[in-house]
Amino acid sequence: MSASADMSSTIRLALTLLRIGAASMMIIHGVARARLGIVDDFGVYLDSLGYPGGFYVAWAITIVEIVGGLTLAAGYSVRPLVAWFSFQLLVGIYLIHGRAGWFVVGAGRNGMEFSVLMLLCFLVTDLTVPAAYVLGRRR
Repeated sequence: MSASADMSSTIRLALTLLRIGAASMMIIHGVARARLGIVDDFGVYLDSLGYPGGFYVAWAITIVEIVGGLTLAAGYSVRPLVAWFSFQLLVGIYLIHGRAGWFVVGAGRNGMEFSVLMLLCFLVTDLTVPAAYVLGRRR
């Protein structure tokens, strides 16, 4: 096998790991919200911002984080899920994290740095979909 084939295989694996890692973060976020029993609280918060049906929106977001995250990790519906998660992160920055500043911890609290990093992960995933593995196969 040539050095360029090895590099190509390594890049595909790296992109697959990036996609799975970013998807895992969304899964963990949704599972934590559900397990901690705070989905309803999230809905109340959305209602307080003037969004109708906050309860339903909060549950929809949570379910998409879990089910969509699993689907994305498996390599299916990559572009639509990346678009959804990117939109969700941008709205989160607008509504919550941007107002708290840049840092998540240390020099600040609840800032947008993690959301920006996730957006970059999803952008790279979207730009490189054909290069990544899907369940061990090249797609």
